[in-house]
Amino acid sequence: MTARYGLAQVARMEWIKLRSLRSTWWTLILTAAGTVGIGVAVGLNTPNSGGDITNNALAGVVPGLLLTGVLGVLTMTGEYSSGTIRATLATAPRRPLVLVAKAAVFGAVTLVVGEAAAFIAFFAVGATLRAGVTAPTLGQPGVLRAVAVTGAGFCLIGLLGLGLGAIVRHSAAAVGVLVAGVYVAAQFIGIMAHGVASYMPILIVANSLSTTMPVTCGTDAASCPDFLSAWAGLGVLSLYAVIALTLGGWLLARRDT
Repeated sequence: MTARYGLAQVARMEWIKLRSLRSTWWTLILTAAGTVGIGVAVGLNTPNSGGDITNNALAGVVPGLLLTGVLGVLTMTGEYSSGTIRATLATAPRRPLVLVAKAAVFGAVTLVVGEAAAFIAFFAVGATLRAGVTAPTLGQPGVLRAVAVTGAGFCLIGLLGLGLGAIVRHSAAAVGVLVAGVYVAAQFIGIMAHGVASYMPILIVANSLSTTMPVTCGTDAASCPDFLSAWAGLGVLSLYAVIALTLGGWLLARRDT
């Protein structure tokens, strides 16, 4: 049994499970639509070309990440709540391989959706800016990078949620940990420890990945965190996802179902 089920076979099994859930696709559609809609709304309220219009266009990514992260949690915990995890592990006894396959399939889907949402939002905002505001182009310095790595942020937050789901196993508790770690902790740490705030996932997405110019805090510069570069921020987000998935895989291999 173990010899028959390698990564390709388990990934195919996970793809069948993922694509059969209509709730998955509705959640991804709402995430993409919300990303585009919020970006357009922010873009329409951009008064001039003096700000970071690319960052404004990608503003809808921040709330959209919550849905992607929650979907990652539910992709894992849903099998525990329904009891199908037993059938999955009976079919593919190599437990870490199951999580690797889930991560590969879910990561690929959310990467495609994230990139599509980011690029559609960018072009939609460019087409709907008020008269007199010049739309950025992908050929300008930092713009293509900002849009592309922001789209990848969907995948990484989704994988972080998947890892948390494997660690916690209970849907509500894992979602609570995700929301607290990604959203609530960022606000608290941003007030209490400015040097650490730049490493918080949601602040990385908003102030490192999607920007084309340095973030400034105006008159409050003394309390402004020194945000990471886009590539450093992407690396930190990737590290968070890898840690969560590694710990989740380790626990999945050692705990009873």
